[in-house]
Amino acid sequence: MLRDFQNILNFSLTVGNVLENIVVSLICSLIIALFYRWTYKGGGYSLSFIHSLVILSMITAIVIMVIGNNLARAFGLVGAMSIIRFRTPIKEAMDIVYIFFSLAIGMAAGVGLHMVAVLGTIIVGCVLLILTKTNLFSKHKEKYLLQFNYLTPGNSNEPAYIEALNLYCKRYNLINIKSTGEEDQLEISYYVDVKNKNLNDKFIGDLNRIEGVSDINIYFNDENI
Repeated sequence: MLRDFQNILNFSLTVGNVLENIVVSLICSLIIALFYRWTYKGGGYSLSFIHSLVILSMITAIVIMVIGNNLARAFGLVGAMSIIRFRTPIKEAMDIVYIFFSLAIGMAAGVGLHMVAVLGTIIVGCVLLILTKTNLFSKHKEKYLLQFNYLTPGNSNEPAYIEALNLYCKRYNLINIKSTGEEDQLEISYYVDVKNKNLNDKFIGDLNRIEGVSDINIYFNDENI
């Protein structure tokens, strides 16, 4: 390890060194892209983002090699990079993690710390994979957002749909009531903790058969099911 840091301070490159650093960054970034594919859970999977991770790591390695141990080059590149503006919003927090992942591995490859780059890619990638697949810190609750329209009857009795909620839900909390614009019709929203998620179809079917209930939607993890 001491020799590696001495090599950083005495930064001199040959054609072989350049090719070796770029190839290591390419291999590591391809592995990172595979880990991203295996761990991705969001919507709108982007192939261009995958390609960006691969190229980002290689470009970072090249930038590090250009800078070397020259402070003037470092400040010059910072000034040049400051004119770049990224306007694409990052929707998933994990995407930011992978961007920094690729940058870090590219830096390691660029300074010639190939063992750090390879082991870092494998170890961090495996940790990300384990956390994603095991859902270690997730809360195992079947909480749904239930929305439907309800045509209120003229009497003041308990709404007919309450019986269905009691039958299929452990708990339910009313969160919103608003008018749909039609006479006596309301849009009602509940958070419901269902007893058995496999009975959701039957739950919706029974609700739909109740007089006055229509346009039923039930959501889980922001996905309409």
